[in-house]
Amino acid sequence: MKTKIFSFIIVCALLTGSCKVTKKIAQGSSPYTTEENSMTDITVRTESVKPVDQTDTAVYGFYVIIGSFRSIENARQYNVDLVRKGFTPSILESESGLFRISVGGYDVENAARARIANIRATYEDHNDVWLLVRRR
Repeated sequence: MKTKIFSFIIVCALLTGSCKVTKKIAQGSSPYTTEENSMTDITVRTESVKPVDQTDTAVYGFYVIIGSFRSIENARQYNVDLVRKGFTPSILESESGLFRISVGGYDVENAARARIANIRATYEDHNDVWLLVRRR
């Protein structure tokens, strides 16, 4: 009987620890998901967004988000700071009323992930950049 229990515990431990990529949801009711792998941790969130500036009408499936603000004034000021650094940011309004600063919109997820990796490698102060998946 002890051998069966021990074997069962070993099998469960092997199955639990064998995943190469794990996803964990943050504590509380946060809809953020963090993916862990050997290269980088990327926070991913799915939500509806719309461009604030009506001249930017392109809609993408994936956005690289570098900042979030409750105030449109703060978002616009951060936009100015990002332009000075060489980014081409745009402001999106989320379904929750937050203003997201995007530094790239993509139709291909891997392109957005590559941009995140590039930003993290180039700009040490922007290592918290994350991926927004637009809810359709």
